[in-house]
Amino acid sequence: MSRLAALRTEVLRANLELVHKGLAPFAFGNASGLSREDGLVVIKPSGVPYDRLTAASMVVTDLDGRPVDSDLRPSTDLPTHLALYAAFPDIRGVVHTHSRFATVWAQARREIPCFGTTHADYFHGSIPVTDAMSAGEIGSAYETHTGQVIVRRMKHLNPREVPAVLVACHGPFCWGASPGEAALIAAVLEEVARMAYYTTTLNPGIGPIDDALLEKHFFRKHGPDAYYGQKPPDGH
Repeated sequence: MSRLAALRTEVLRANLELVHKGLAPFAFGNASGLSREDGLVVIKPSGVPYDRLTAASMVVTDLDGRPVDSDLRPSTDLPTHLALYAAFPDIRGVVHTHSRFATVWAQARREIPCFGTTHADYFHGSIPVTDAMSAGEIGSAYETHTGQVIVRRMKHLNPREVPAVLVACHGPFCWGASPGEAALIAAVLEEVARMAYYTTTLNPGIGPIDDALLEKHFFRKHGPDAYYGQKPPDGH
């Protein structure tokens, strides 16, 4: 299987994962993958029902969004994905959903505080929320400006340590080293968004997790001295 064919299959699986995990009701979602070696992006086609998706129906574009070998139109969110790939050089997968609890926080224009270790295992702090977009940004090149408002919000954050953002009044975007990893982050984000909602309901005055506990849980899994999980086969 060629590298591009493998990426098409991986992007298909990531899109179907959004459905299987209930993250994309009414087809509100999309996943993409990037081959930096080839300068090509693979993304879900626009408006095609999930039960009709195949690896062959995934749309391939160049880094300017021009379709390469497909008669289908790419997801309308493609320019947002492209902006994230351009800004975050370590990522190779992007996912956008309208999952219920994460979208509730986005609509409330509230970041999701890190209240506990479940959150800290995947995100080094709160999930940020963007500024609201201006009428001009919405009226012209809306999807590109959506990507730009995300990049601005992430300016002082490490996208490897906080691999998700809430677009105000819209919904979450997540990213990772692969389409599958980005889909996993989207699923974890929805879970911690749900937990945070109920946490603030039970105790409206609750504060965020202690810094020491946040640092311990995040870096034992993601830091240079991480010890979570198993060693690679070569022992390194």
